[in-house]
Amino acid sequence: MSSAAQLLHVYRYPFASHVESGYGLRLATSGTAADASANPYFFEGRVARPDELSDMLLVLSEVVRSRFYIPGATRELDPVVTCTEQAVRFEGFSSCCGVYGRADFSGEAFESGLRARGTTNVDFNAPMRGALGRLRSGGEARLAVGTSEVKLDSAAGSFVEKKVKLPQRWIKGFSEVQAYLPRLRVQIEVPAVEAQRFLRALPRGGAPKEPSWVVASGKSLRLSKVASRDAVRVQGTDRLRLLEPIAGRARGLRVWSDGETGVTAWELLFETGRLWLTVSPDVSRGFSGEGQLLTQLAGGEWEDALQRVRAELRWHAAIRAENVAARTGLSDAQVTSALAVLSARGLVGFDSEAGAYFHRELPFDLSRVEQLQPRLKDARELVARRALRWKERRGDGGECMVQGTEVEHHVRLLADGDRCTCRWFSRWQGERGPCKHILAARIDFEGEDA
Repeated sequence: MSSAAQLLHVYRYPFASHVESGYGLRLATSGTAADASANPYFFEGRVARPDELSDMLLVLSEVVRSRFYIPGATRELDPVVTCTEQAVRFEGFSSCCGVYGRADFSGEAFESGLRARGTTNVDFNAPMRGALGRLRSGGEARLAVGTSEVKLDSAAGSFVEKKVKLPQRWIKGFSEVQAYLPRLRVQIEVPAVEAQRFLRALPRGGAPKEPSWVVASGKSLRLSKVASRDAVRVQGTDRLRLLEPIAGRARGLRVWSDGETGVTAWELLFETGRLWLTVSPDVSRGFSGEGQLLTQLAGGEWEDALQRVRAELRWHAAIRAENVAARTGLSDAQVTSALAVLSARGLVGFDSEAGAYFHRELPFDLSRVEQLQPRLKDARELVARRALRWKERRGDGGECMVQGTEVEHHVRLLADGDRCTCRWFSRWQGERGPCKHILAARIDFEGEDA
């Protein structure tokens, strides 16, 4: 990956994450000295079930330390934590961006304590993972996130610094995965003991290259090589093994699926929270390269609505487009497009269980993410150099020729799905978002309408 495909971000931690005698687990978070002095505790509370906190965060730490495409290569990336009065969420991606993990802790997961609103990065270092592994049911533990103990620490003013070049694909993954989550529906639900039995029986020594189908058989699950009704397609079954160590201690497993895209989510249910493992349709396909948000980014419906919709976020744990539309007077289409753009900028995530977005602000500048989308950038260049020749315009679309490298490509903008004659569209048929020629046609068409 070239340096141009990376964003530089410097993480500064006021101390190393650790366990303190008589206190519990303290997670250092990234921030400036000014931020630390102004708000020394981002979040603090007694953990109701330390064992569940341990289980979910240890699995999430394995997600961010794993790489399933080009196995063996490991690159640790710090998970993101979002706090509101209603929930605490930890999110992270595998290095290959093919697995998205999220641990959602409900309000019942913590007793009393300070609950501020905000998002930051958490230092998941080796000592912290060891500390998580020592937490037990019935034990005492408190969770402090975003704490700045410069005034309390003997090394006041010193920071643990990490210069990290954040890969473009990892940053884009946070926005792209949100396009899939609203489409997921529960397909299968089984008790914890059956979930653990299924996960233990998954093939070892490398996942099958061909897709498999997960089938419910009574209260249990089994793998099949044959597609059938209500079966869930999955490729790269070794990715699911991340859940095996803790599946038996959960209350149950729910399998979410979108049959059209092939994305699946595996949700372990606990008393105080839920652990999500969302996997891409193929091991070689990371969420960062899918381009599901490109149509919204290229469109113009969101431009006038963006600031008004952003003002409605207010760190809510459940943001529904229809409610925002009712409060602002905007159309559902405007709000949906604005939420897609806010998602691309890291300002909202999506909770499939609640059927709603949640507000979070990733701790690095994503204002340039749209510019880092190569297909969108190429499409705008096509429009700028007038490489489009319209054959027909209609109220809801039309047909045009777009000049390619060697030939013109025929683009049709249709109500039931746009079409193009280029190789990209022929290969993916829209599964990985629109090609640059369709995007250029949409940009030009909507610009003319405006």
